[in-house]
Amino acid sequence: MRIILASKSPRRKELLELMGIKKFEVIVSDAEETIEEGLTIQEQSKKIAYSKAKAVFDETKGNRIVIGADTLVIKDNKLYGKPHTKEDAFDMLKKLQGTKHQVITSLCVLKEEDGKYTEYLNHDVTNVELKPISDAEIETWIKSGHAMDKAGAYSIQEKFAVHVKGIEGSYHTGIGLSISQLYDVIKEYI
Repeated sequence: MRIILASKSPRRKELLELMGIKKFEVIVSDAEETIEEGLTIQEQSKKIAYSKAKAVFDETKGNRIVIGADTLVIKDNKLYGKPHTKEDAFDMLKKLQGTKHQVITSLCVLKEEDGKYTEYLNHDVTNVELKPISDAEIETWIKSGHAMDKAGAYSIQEKFAVHVKGIEGSYHTGIGLSISQLYDVIKEYI
């Protein structure tokens, strides 16, 4: 069975490797990551994960599993996606530092096997608490170049981990892929 990750995220690639998936392809999805009015944040995340997976699924053929994912950070019902500028990253981190907030990661798995199509779509939530972070520490993180391609402008598994006071829920969901959910869906192919 051909396994395809519809993501350019190096973190998601590492998580598939961590699961023991030895052979998979990466095909970056060209799906738009747009926010749609009237949907909950969880529905937004699932919609984006589905559109990423579906775009790659539709451009491939044969027996295959396509994995799409999306991660959003939420605090007080405000969405923190990937920052567009360094100033945006600074503002996000300034608002998130010293707080508890949620990281929502949605997972979409589209599978075709011998002409039979199935899909799995779900989300998981991890609560993250950041310590107070000084402006200088925020600037240092942004200058490292690692803030710009991450929801909320941070990652719990990199150098930024020194600012994470605690997490409740799946560590891997906080990174960007619920590997326990994914395992349950594709374990017979690993």
